[in-house]
Amino acid sequence: MRIRDFLEVDYLLLLAALTLEIFGILFIYSSGVSSEGILISSEYRRQIIWGATGVIIALVITLIDYRRIYDLSVYFYLGSMILLVLTLVFGRIINGTRWLRFGSIGIQTSEFTKITTILFLAWYLDSTKRSQKDFVRFIISCVIVLIPMGIILLQPDLGTALVFIPILLGMSFIAGISRRYIIFLGLYIVFAGILLVLPLWQTSILQNTIPVLSLLTNSRFIAISCLAMSLIAAIAWLGFIRYHKRYFYWICYMAGMLVLSTGTSFAAQKVLKEYQVMRLIVFMDPNVDPRGSGWHIIQSITAIGSGGVLGKGYLQGTQSHYRFLPEQSTDFIFSILSEEWGFLGGILVFALFLIISLRLIRIMRITTDAFGSYIIAGLVSMFVFHFFINVGMTMGIMPITGIPLMFMSYGGSAIVTAMTGIGLAMSIHVRRYMH
Repeated sequence: MRIRDFLEVDYLLLLAALTLEIFGILFIYSSGVSSEGILISSEYRRQIIWGATGVIIALVITLIDYRRIYDLSVYFYLGSMILLVLTLVFGRIINGTRWLRFGSIGIQTSEFTKITTILFLAWYLDSTKRSQKDFVRFIISCVIVLIPMGIILLQPDLGTALVFIPILLGMSFIAGISRRYIIFLGLYIVFAGILLVLPLWQTSILQNTIPVLSLLTNSRFIAISCLAMSLIAAIAWLGFIRYHKRYFYWICYMAGMLVLSTGTSFAAQKVLKEYQVMRLIVFMDPNVDPRGSGWHIIQSITAIGSGGVLGKGYLQGTQSHYRFLPEQSTDFIFSILSEEWGFLGGILVFALFLIISLRLIRIMRITTDAFGSYIIAGLVSMFVFHFFINVGMTMGIMPITGIPLMFMSYGGSAIVTAMTGIGLAMSIHVRRYMH
């Protein structure tokens, strides 16, 4: 990298990420202060080390031409799959997440897998943009993403596994894959979620029986429905092949979507663990279990609401210092910030994430290299999903999933992953006009 290339670094992107890092350290420190004003945690020190390491990694990656990893992306991906399997077999479960430990150092391998999957998927989409049909590209892209998702789900870590879905959708869209395939996947996920939640709402919140909703838990009805819709899809597809009428295609499209959604929602009812089911229930109504699963959401909403416009002042929060907020240095770091810095502090965090998103989108639009633009699409999808799910979770408008607030939540793996993404984005920005 030439000296003059340093002028091409996106310093606004780097500054926004660094500011969020500093905010994270400040409120991780605050989370470690007791109601007597005594510091009882050294987490902030470790976060400073990890944050500094992340910045160094980002700067080093900026110096490297990202195109050199084009042919290496498959090896990064396969290496991360091996680490995921090792974590599944030998890892230790800490706070519901499986970690691979090397002495006193714990690594959450699923965090780094987000980056390696983005790189490999970007390589695949770029290398097949002129040689394969959209349907084949989309199916293989789904397989590339489903492999790490499946291993992570077995750990089990549902929250981290969900991050791969927006990565797949965002990168497929930018790669020019037909929108009908992307919409199919998106609607399938939405319908499956609705069909999963409705029976839980009926039994735990409504506490009354609605015959139609009760059918969603009836295995015989589900089997007959899926079989009938599969036959409809098959007949419609044969009609489309024979007569080339578009309405046959769309009948097959919708019937296939409903088969997958219904089957997935029914399987999820059997597979989800009790605590995961309770998270969905308390998301709909935290007061169902105010002293148990609903405690997190209730206390988080209380903390955010008590901050008002200007907040109580730094280190003056009560919800965190009296230990009412669980996982306050990780999942609920935004709650502490909102209590102590108020609505304006929350808006500042929103603005910084908006700056990061807009700068990444700008890089994606102006780079002349498809591989680089696909990487940025994956990074934008990852950052935006993390932000909206985590902040929505603290406000009670999203279910609790254990997804950290990137750049701010306590954790070395998460902060290094986030800064690695920033480093890749800056490397692409510096070389955005190169071929």
